Amino acid sequence: KLRHQAGTTDYYYLFIFWCSCRVHYLSLLRFVSAELTRGYFLEHNEAKYTERRERVYTCLRIPKELEKLMLFGFFLCLDAFLYVFTLLPLRVLLALIRLLTLPCCRLSGSRLLQPAQVCDVLKGFIMVLCYSMMHYVDYSMMYHLIRGQSVIKLYIIYNMLEMADRLFSSFGQDILDALYWTATEPKERKRAHIGVIPHFLMAVLYVFLHAILIMVQATTLNVAFNSHNKSLLTIMMSNNFVEIKGSVFKKFEKNNLFQMSNSDIKERFTNYVLLLIVCLRNMEQFSWNPDHLWVLCPDVCMVIASEIAVDVVKHAFITKFNDIPADVYGEYRASLAFDLVSSRQKNAYTDYSDSVSRRMGFIPLPLALLLIRVVTSSVKIQGALSFICVILFYLGMITLKVLNSIVLLGKSCVYVKEANMEEKLFQSPPSTVPSRESSRAHRSKHTHEPAGESVEEGMLASIISQPTHQPECTASKLPTSESDQFLTTPDESEEKVLIQDGTELIHRAPKKDLLEIDRFTICGNRID
Repeated sequence: KLRHQAGTTDYYYLFIFWCSCRVHYLSLLRFVSAELTRGYFLEHNEAKYTERRERVYTCLRIPKELEKLMLFGFFLCLDAFLYVFTLLPLRVLLALIRLLTLPCCRLSGSRLLQPAQVCDVLKGFIMVLCYSMMHYVDYSMMYHLIRGQSVIKLYIIYNMLEMADRLFSSFGQDILDALYWTATEPKERKRAHIGVIPHFLMAVLYVFLHAILIMVQATTLNVAFNSHNKSLLTIMMSNNFVEIKGSVFKKFEKNNLFQMSNSDIKERFTNYVLLLIVCLRNMEQFSWNPDHLWVLCPDVCMVIASEIAVDVVKHAFITKFNDIPADVYGEYRASLAFDLVSSRQKNAYTDYSDSVSRRMGFIPLPLALLLIRVVTSSVKIQGALSFICVILFYLGMITLKVLNSIVLLGKSCVYVKEANMEEKLFQSPPSTVPSRESSRAHRSKHTHEPAGESVEEGMLASIISQPTHQPECTASKLPTSESDQFLTTPDESEEKVLIQDGTELIHRAPKKDLLEIDRFTICGNRID
């Protein structure tokens, strides 16, 4: 009987265990069935998924919009670069003819040369002096000196040269602008400078040193091309991909991205010229054998492709992480087009090549000087036929320059019109330097006005449209432009500038308009 009761208890526990297993089994089947048939509706969070889709579309649009900007900027740099070889010598020749013939019949009180002609003559003299100084630099000795260094040392040298090139560009345009203004400043104005000759010597020294720096860059790149295992070229190309790491995961504003785009345009054009110099030097060493050009083509294409890929990836992820639309590149293109259109006006205050230098940090004089030095040392001109070929080549360059300028001007007018920026071409900027009394009255006047009006007035001040030349009797008038102040540090609310001849402060709105941003303007406490 006890045994029968024990068996019944065992069956009972087995039955309970079987039921629990069946329940768990049914729960497992129900869970698996729920996982297989579970549904959800993306439309419940429509805004989120729409935003994600737009980000994907933005990333897909970035390469097209970026390359349109890069192509337009490339031809802008090419136009400024060709100007040094084509129109600048002719303008210098016309200015010298005027300088030699005008004293015989000039009217009293008239200028010997117009300010633009003075600047052209100064540029011509700088190029001639620096070219004569470049003959004392031995390219072959520099090449073998660099070739004897280790790969790691050359990689470090190349990075240092890139940083030095940016520093030279930032300070070099200031030196050239100071020379131009010192040479063309009205005579009646109280002199507050060291004189034209010291400024001219500083400009000559700058252009010469910058040309030497670019020559070292070209020589290092030439060594990388001629190395047997191409290890140095690979390391130098990998340096471009390191740039992605340093830029993608940082906060960028619209103005910062504009500066980076200008820097990429200038860097790409400079690299193309450096590749041209490398090809010229290599073709000279192989007696201009066309077969060797096909040997260089894979390396040249690899460098260009890596540069384009890095720029596309960098800009795509910067716009993604900072929620910047792809249409912003159209605004950047319109800003560059505005510089070109305004430089063709009668009231332009600067040459277009100088405008490109300020906006992009591209100074064509040192690069053109180096290219002239390399071409004259690589190409031997002998006989009348060679001179005829040189003349035809020069006429071809002039034709290319004129055609490029016409196409760029037409495209720029279209871009400016699409951006609704025509009215800014006819705005009258402030043409006088405010005195202490006028600035005090101006400040007291604006203390009773709304803050929005002062900001709007600062935004309306165009950097391009400047007053036409005034007679020398109005020497107190001085063209001013906020874009000429290359290094400005705007505060979050407003900027304060200390006047040297007084203790008063002038409050200025920070630069937010793209037309007021150049390559070396600090935006958000950084320069990219």
